[in-house]
Amino acid sequence: MAAPAAKMDATEARIAALSMPDGATWAQEARKAALARVREMGLPTRRDEYWRYTDPASLVQASAPRAAIFDDRDEPPVFGDIDKLNIVFVDGVFDADRSDPLEMAGLEIERLSDAMSTDIHWARDLYGVRETAGQDPVARPLAALNTAFATDGVVIRATGRAAKPVCFIYLHRDETSDAILHHLVKVEPGAEVTILELGPAAARFNKCMEIDVADTGAFHHVRAQGRDHERRAATHMFGRVGAESLYKSFTLTANGVMTRNEHVIEIVGDNCSAHVAGAALGDAKGAPFHHDDTVFVTHDAVGCESRQVYKKVLRNGAEGVFQGKILVKEGAQKTDGYQISQSLLLDDDSSFQAKPELEIYADDVACSHGSTTGAIDETALFYLRSRGVPTDIATDLLVVAFLAEAIDEIDSEDLRDDITARLMHWLERRRQG
Repeated sequence: MAAPAAKMDATEARIAALSMPDGATWAQEARKAALARVREMGLPTRRDEYWRYTDPASLVQASAPRAAIFDDRDEPPVFGDIDKLNIVFVDGVFDADRSDPLEMAGLEIERLSDAMSTDIHWARDLYGVRETAGQDPVARPLAALNTAFATDGVVIRATGRAAKPVCFIYLHRDETSDAILHHLVKVEPGAEVTILELGPAAARFNKCMEIDVADTGAFHHVRAQGRDHERRAATHMFGRVGAESLYKSFTLTANGVMTRNEHVIEIVGDNCSAHVAGAALGDAKGAPFHHDDTVFVTHDAVGCESRQVYKKVLRNGAEGVFQGKILVKEGAQKTDGYQISQSLLLDDDSSFQAKPELEIYADDVACSHGSTTGAIDETALFYLRSRGVPTDIATDLLVVAFLAEAIDEIDSEDLRDDITARLMHWLERRRQG
């Protein structure tokens, strides 16, 4: 059935505002194929099934809505005490002067534009490939738009165990910036890499990351989204996980008018593990807050484990959404799939919408899902207050305890501590007004 004319008009208006970057023949073919997908699907509207709870209007309009730049000079930097290789983007453009040299033992690191200008490069077997696979059975047109028009990004090939994390730092300096970034991460057999991400990036941010983890490889990802209250973001992560490998991703989100994080994982090798988790803190006092996690995990191998752990804390009319699915294909026996989505509403004005799904075609599996929404535990709050803890501090302690299951999905103790410290600072700042 053809898409409505209004939807296609909006799609063409968005496309007309963009320019397709140059590159080698294979890169141009990948981009043109992605553009064809966008035109076939049309950019999302509220009528689309997977956008029922989130209005994509500000993500698809031709120009980026203005977003004031948040003054964060008094905040401790995220991952500030972590030894890492920093790669800096300013409003979606790579900044060589602010970045470290793109060199590290066990890693090959290049700018996306350099890789896509090369006739023969490993990136041709990954760019747009995972994104294309992730379009079935759910259309993800914003990801296809990214593949067609991404202007910058980084490609990383892990050939061994990286000595330290690689950190993407996204700086926002222009109130009307509209950034489209695309990253590739290829983990070879037995190799291991940790990717960190932080910063608001732009007034509007469309980011896509495609990850291929080969047999016995390990991919770790920790992301902190926050600071700018008026920013908007649509991000996609597409992962393919091989045999006996590990894939782990965690996202902390604070602030932001609109954030939509999509995670699509395909488990194709036996005896592997894939964990995705997120903690969101939304306070709509002074600016709206809408946060949407949409996750799709496909099991297509034997003896594999997946976990989806998502927690949201919402106040002052903040809105949260979780859409998560576990698909177990025929023959994917011994699957262990776990999914939990929970929200803590700190007032009567906030809301949480959840759509958990299981679709199972194998008979020897252990899969579960659950979703809860509730208020602060009054018994626990009374216990802390009776021992002299002020109400606001006691509430914050219970918030941290509520989010702990998601934060514990981070393997690195140093990164867990850093994220927890960031969380405590955010809560303290809210207490002080």
